[in-house]
Amino acid sequence: MQHQRAGAHPAGRLSVVRIETGRLLLRPHAIEDFDALRAMIRDPEVMRHITSIVPSDEDIWNRLLRYIGHWTAFGFGIFAVIERETGRCIGGAGFADFHRGLGNAFAASPEGAWVFAQEAHGRGIASEATQAMHDWFDAQPFGGRSVCIINPDNTPSRRLAARLGYVETGPTQYHGETTLTFERLAPGALERTV
Repeated sequence: MQHQRAGAHPAGRLSVVRIETGRLLLRPHAIEDFDALRAMIRDPEVMRHITSIVPSDEDIWNRLLRYIGHWTAFGFGIFAVIERETGRCIGGAGFADFHRGLGNAFAASPEGAWVFAQEAHGRGIASEATQAMHDWFDAQPFGGRSVCIINPDNTPSRRLAARLGYVETGPTQYHGETTLTFERLAPGALERTV
């Protein structure tokens, strides 16, 4: 997948991307987010539609570094979702290139991804954060088409994806499990490619 490095300086240092909404700040992850990330992805309720494997500290550290590295490599990545009132990191939402091996059509576009701590559930936080990340994405030179995968049993995430404009493109196998693939064309995406 080829992408322009939006926001990156020639020396490889990424300028700070910040998105503010009424309740949230979305910014690239930092090393200081490790404890919040660990608490969130070790919560079985949060991860029940993603994986049943409890990650080690090493796995979580590598995930955090992958999140940070995306911004330098691609000019996009997973945002840490910070609750402005409390300053707590309560989720992650953004775009990535995870190299999932789901075929060229899937791999041709950035993958939308989101996960939120239990304290964010049922409060509209996911909708607020994911709408903001997609608004940002749509304004980027690489914006246009994005994809995502969602567990068939994850009804809240499927509803959220539909509100964001994702359309199901079919089932696939990922790590021995059936998952659903989706794609989204940003408003005006067809005009950009003509």
